[in-house]
Amino acid sequence: MKWIGGAPGVLCLIACLIAAASAHGAAASAHGAAGEDAPHRGGFAERLLAAHNAERERRGVPRFEWSARLAAQAQVWAATLARSNRFEHAADRSGAGENLWMGSAGRYTPEAMIDGFVSEGRHFRPGRFPNVSRTGNWLDIGHYTQLIWPDTREVGCAVSSGADSDILVCRYFPAGNMVGEKVG
Repeated sequence: MKWIGGAPGVLCLIACLIAAASAHGAAASAHGAAGEDAPHRGGFAERLLAAHNAERERRGVPRFEWSARLAAQAQVWAATLARSNRFEHAADRSGAGENLWMGSAGRYTPEAMIDGFVSEGRHFRPGRFPNVSRTGNWLDIGHYTQLIWPDTREVGCAVSSGADSDILVCRYFPAGNMVGEKVG
C-alpha cells in the first residue's frame, strides 16, 4: 500500500489556523514536552489524547493509546521546526503518520489545536482513501483521516514554540492514509 502524507505546510497552516480560530478563539495554554508514558491527569498531553479520542469515539473507532516513543519523536521535530522557522513534514517518520498544526504562541488550548484536524471532518465521506473528500481533494481531509484511521492505535504529540508561533507535531502508529484502504 502507498501512504500519502499530510498537506503541504502552507495549506495545513491556512486550514488549521482558520479552523482552530473559528472553533475556539484564543485561550491560554500551558505547554510541555508530551513524552510521558501515561499523560498526567489534566496535563497538556492528556488533553491532547482526550481530544483525539473524543473524535475517535464519535466515529466508532478504537481509542488511541499514548506513546512516549512517538511523543519524543514529535518533540524533536517540533523543536527543529520552531528553531528553523519552517513548517513541513519530516522526511523520516519511521513508518508513523504525522499531523502538523501552527498558531500564535500561547493562544490555543490543546483542544483547539486538535480541533484544527477534527474540523476537516466536515468534508469527509466514508470510502476508500483517497476518495473520501466531499470536495474531491484529499488534502482537505488528510489530517482528519489520519486522526480517525481505524488501524492506527498509538499517538504521541509535542509542542514547541518559535518566535511568534506554537508548532504542534502529532505522530500516529501505524500510519493511516493508505491508498485503497477503507476509512469511515
